[in-house]
Amino acid sequence: MNIELRNLKDFLGLYNRVTELCFSSCVDNFNVRDLSPEEVRCAENCVGKFTNTNQRLMQVYMDVQGKINERRYAEVEALQAKQEAELLQQQQQQQQELADSQLPVVDAGTSGETVPEPANLTPVATN
Repeated sequence: MNIELRNLKDFLGLYNRVTELCFSSCVDNFNVRDLSPEEVRCAENCVGKFTNTNQRLMQVYMDVQGKINERRYAEVEALQAKQEAELLQQQQQQQQELADSQLPVVDAGTSGETVPEPANLTPVATN
């Protein structure tokens, strides 16, 4: 359902609730066709109060929702920064492991000197 249709549906539902609430609260006499001055005043007050209350609630909702959105945005940014830091740490760790695997072999009995790898010695035939 698109947004415009949903907004219209919400508005009509709200309108119907206000109409029903104010009608049932204010209209008592069904013997005459027109509303009495007291019924008109009651209906105007009812609709006015409902409208003012609805506007206040929407303002508070917008303020609170804005703060909630800001908090969520900050949480998402923090999570993203944490994931980026973890990824960077993993990359550095992989680079370190790769560098460690490419180091020359060191003999444990010496003072850190590298041990040359044995040369491929094959006997040479002499005539």
